[in-house]
Amino acid sequence: MNDTSPDRTGNQPTEEEPSRLHATDRTPAETEAGQQPRADRDRTEQELRAALELLAGGVRAAPDAYRTARGDWVRRERRRRLVLAILVAVVFTLATLIGLWVLNQAPSDPGVIFSGTGHASAHGLPVDTSG
Repeated sequence: MNDTSPDRTGNQPTEEEPSRLHATDRTPAETEAGQQPRADRDRTEQELRAALELLAGGVRAAPDAYRTARGDWVRRERRRRLVLAILVAVVFTLATLIGLWVLNQAPSDPGVIFSGTGHASAHGLPVDTSG
């Protein structure tokens, strides 16, 4: 089994290890803010990095993990494209039907513009009605 508990990692400090922290390791701002000294933060970061590397080293992927993940992705992509195609078809059909309905609501008798009476109005010339 892969046991990565703190007592098994092998890089835990012992009680006999002297403290490396000195008052000179802290800047005045760190001392006032109550922060950890820089050396302590660096050591903590290194220990965390080593522990995470040990933990990540013990993780093994399933043999068919890539194939399963890719199959799921392909299925989702196919479904997304199908939904998009259906949505486009529905919007196009609705727009066409609404356009045909609006055109059908127009009056069937010719209006003033397309009446065809008087050839002067067809050329855009003013009509002389004085005689």
